[in-house]
Amino acid sequence: MDCPPGVGSTAAFVLGSIAGESLSSIFQIGVAYAMGIVLALTICAPTSGGHLNPAVTISFVLFRKFPPLKAVRYIIAQILGGYIACLLIYVQYHHLITEVEAALAAKNALDAVNFTPQGPAGIFALYVTPGSKLGQVFLNEFICDFFIGITIWACLDPTNFSATPVAAPWIIAFAYGVVVWGYSPIGLAANAARDVGGRLAALTIWGMKASGGRYAAIAALTNIPATILGIIFYELFFSDSSRVITSSHVEYIAAHQAHQEHSQSHDLHRRRAGDTASSQTGDEKADIEAIDRA
Repeated sequence: MDCPPGVGSTAAFVLGSIAGESLSSIFQIGVAYAMGIVLALTICAPTSGGHLNPAVTISFVLFRKFPPLKAVRYIIAQILGGYIACLLIYVQYHHLITEVEAALAAKNALDAVNFTPQGPAGIFALYVTPGSKLGQVFLNEFICDFFIGITIWACLDPTNFSATPVAAPWIIAFAYGVVVWGYSPIGLAANAARDVGGRLAALTIWGMKASGGRYAAIAALTNIPATILGIIFYELFFSDSSRVITSSHVEYIAAHQAHQEHSQSHDLHRRRAGDTASSQTGDEKADIEAIDRA
């Protein structure tokens, strides 16, 4: 859900730049991604906890005892969401993309430009400018993801009175916006789901030429260890067990626990009802159905 705003704004930026028109900017792209994150967290956090990034989900497995099999399902859903979002945006922009591709082909520039940050394929899959030093790109990616990891964990710290559950989506979104504004021209993925989903979409549209070469591994994998190390850094230097949980976090945690307990009790009741359905009278079945509706 955080992908469409940013990718759509990127499409306007890339296609407008090729056509010689100013339709977007790096600042607008950063704002679009940030607002997409706010919307995604606001909508999804009450249900799933706001798992939008495989690195965060893996960190929950390592540090918060999140179920590994559930994490695998979450990560597949995250990547699939990025893939579908990019394909939908391609359909929405298809006529403009084909016009730009035709114009580049007429200048014999399509092959040289297409699989770069300035090309149509660069709207969906992430590439670096030809001639970039991958070591520098890796360092840039690692530092940005390390910063994002610290910010996310600070917002999840229930003793952090500066980051209430209501403010957390905005703080995390601002962190993403900062790295896009300052460091995306060097090469930035920041989310494996966005990168892998977009890469798969580009491969679906343009074939193996869209693979991204050695940079694809940097874009897809760097944010995972960088985020984990950022979290460890926060736990070592900023977390304080002597602080008390803030009232806003107490309310937030209690609401999630109540939801979990209700879901578990409801599932248990349904299983018991299914096991004894064959031996129940019509009145008993009607009572159980009434309880389920309630």
